[in-house]
Amino acid sequence: MGRVPGLRHSHFRNALIFGENVENIAFTGAGTIDGDNNLITGDPSQGQADKALSLKYCRNLRFQDITFRQGGHFAILINGCVGVQMHNTKILSADDRDAFNIINTSNVEIANSRIEASDDAVVFKSDYALGRTFTTENAIVRDSTILSTENNALQFGSETCGNFHNIQLRNLTVTGAGKAGIGMVSMDGATIEDITYDNIKLSKTAWAIFMHIGKRSRCPGNPPAGKIRNVTLKNITGTNLTTPRDVAGDDEYSATITGRTDSAIENVTLENVNMNFPGGHPASDANRVPPENSTAYPPRTFGVRPAYAFWVRHAKGIKFLNSTVEFQKSDGRPVFLANDTTGVVIDGVTMERSTGSWDVTFQKSIGQQVVNSGNPRVRVQ
Repeated sequence: MGRVPGLRHSHFRNALIFGENVENIAFTGAGTIDGDNNLITGDPSQGQADKALSLKYCRNLRFQDITFRQGGHFAILINGCVGVQMHNTKILSADDRDAFNIINTSNVEIANSRIEASDDAVVFKSDYALGRTFTTENAIVRDSTILSTENNALQFGSETCGNFHNIQLRNLTVTGAGKAGIGMVSMDGATIEDITYDNIKLSKTAWAIFMHIGKRSRCPGNPPAGKIRNVTLKNITGTNLTTPRDVAGDDEYSATITGRTDSAIENVTLENVNMNFPGGHPASDANRVPPENSTAYPPRTFGVRPAYAFWVRHAKGIKFLNSTVEFQKSDGRPVFLANDTTGVVIDGVTMERSTGSWDVTFQKSIGQQVVNSGNPRVRVQ
């Protein structure tokens, strides 16, 4: 077994405020919990803290009308909690690190809030820091504005020992993401399922959508590769899809759905998804073959994708419905490229034509349909 995920999150007491086995805790009022440049973002030494708030095994936690500022490495880190409400709260850590890490925690509502980070902004994780796995379920993030200047805005993982299901993300404005605006990775054996994104506005994101199954073998028992399935994305818009700040890798990448040969991503529906991608790549980039990578999860790992809008690999039952795909600059790659897929459906999609030879390419795929989508040039290899 490799390094167990969660060790970076397990030093709970290195925090401005710390609690364990606490119930009925509320942070309310118009005040600010301010790190004031005293919380660090690296490994803390004796007497140093890298978190504004750290809670483990909490129940009935509430945030209302309060601001967290300069939160260090983790503005808020909770693990093993049940029952969390965050209303009208600000987390302002765009020049620090993570904003809100929700780990092994269920029954969560985040609403009418503004959450900003340089690293992950709103992230659901399941690590092994508490010596066991948990199911993360029954959560909603809604009616809020989210920013990650250098990383992921809305994220599952990368720590994914326990399963995730029944989580909704609705009516959200993502104003930037140096990696994924909508990100989901299963790296440590977890099943992530029954997830809904509805009415999400994306801008200044390097990747509009990134889904990936890997296998790091970090959790006890060396679990097999996890699963991502039964995900719905509807009423999603994306404009100015480039990074808000200089980050490692390129400034922009195509949306990506990539599983594994032994664990395909299954049953993802994208409906009324309207994206304007940067484009500007030559037709030769359509010949790129992104590497297979089990242990890495940053989206840049796969390099330039061979499609200008959506690249799909090792997947089943992916549906693109009643959507529009455009580019800002002419692009020679196909709009869609699917490799090793079963049952991909493109139905009612208006797509800006590639300047290359093909608009849709299927490689080693079966059961695909392209209907009610104009007259795209389709290649089956």
